[in-house]
Amino acid sequence: MLLYPSMPDLLKKIHNRYMLVNVVASRARQISDRNEANETPSDEKPVSEAVREIADGSLQVTVIQPDD
Repeated sequence: MLLYPSMPDLLKKIHNRYMLVNVVASRARQISDRNEANETPSDEKPVSEAVREIADGSLQVTVIQPDD
């Protein structure tokens, strides 16, 4: 169970929970692929690492709105 960071804390960084899930999943896949390519095991699971990156601000998300 994920206790830190809490969902309300993460939603302060990314205001839409569905976008948050997509960003975490996408970043976790990137981390997993990087670890596999470098053949370096990680102590932290890719999803946990992605969530931590969002919480500490090292991963920024920019939302681009389509022009109508």
